[in-house]
Amino acid sequence: MTPMSSDFSPEPLAALARADVARALQEDVGAGDLTAALVDPAQRARARVLAREAAVICGAPWVQATLAALDPQARITWHVAEGQRCAPNEVVFEIEGRAQPLLTAERTALNFLQTLSAVATKTAHYVGLVAGTRAQIVDTRKTLPGLRLAQKYAVLTGGGANHRLGLYDAVLIKENHIAAAGGVTAVLQRVQASAPQAKFVQIEVETLAQLQEALDAGARMVLLDNMDLPTLREAVRLNAAHPQGGAVLEISGGVNESTVRALAETGVDRISIGALTKDVKAVDFSMRFEAL
Repeated sequence: MTPMSSDFSPEPLAALARADVARALQEDVGAGDLTAALVDPAQRARARVLAREAAVICGAPWVQATLAALDPQARITWHVAEGQRCAPNEVVFEIEGRAQPLLTAERTALNFLQTLSAVATKTAHYVGLVAGTRAQIVDTRKTLPGLRLAQKYAVLTGGGANHRLGLYDAVLIKENHIAAAGGVTAVLQRVQASAPQAKFVQIEVETLAQLQEALDAGARMVLLDNMDLPTLREAVRLNAAHPQGGAVLEISGGVNESTVRALAETGVDRISIGALTKDVKAVDFSMRFEAL
């Protein structure tokens, strides 16, 4: 199996959307839409999709792939571009085409739009909360099974950044890895030989002593796990003062809307938040039909 790619340029993004949509349509439509079959195949319709709440719009490639799979001749006009904010009751896009495929496409298209817009909107909210600090908001692997790349794309659309895609592309050494390998220094020495292809190597530390050991062993990316604010500020100081120039510092654990600003103000580089992708509440969209 070919590992997933984080290339979200137009062609790979369109291919990702087509693959996701193919699975979703097989799940929803199967051998055919029994209800849409009640409509005259020649009947044409116009549909408008409205946002019932403010949101950052995300998911246009998936909406377009859904429509292309069911009615390649359907015309879609976007009124709110990908990554832009919409207001409550604003028309996000309009479609014109044959009524049968538009009815069949409705739920699949809106499922992608409501989920990915929710991720982008939540990410944008957290990005706004840390504005003016150096901290970057980063996602995790806590994603919906089968939709990891789609959700990570939505994080980027909302102004955040991606962490590793999976277990295959980067190294994150956690507490149990350190214990099993014989300590911080031992595991960092081993990783260069075992995973030279990794796009980055990050090690998790729980104490300032572990941080100092990791820096001395050449760590260039460190995850500070569940540290309180005074300890985090001291970690930033130790890192800046290290003769090797320090590492990229990331915070994990205990991050929510009420804590993220104070955490960012400690001076860390990144804050990873699983809630961006695992605790999302779908944005409310509505599709309205008009026969032509």
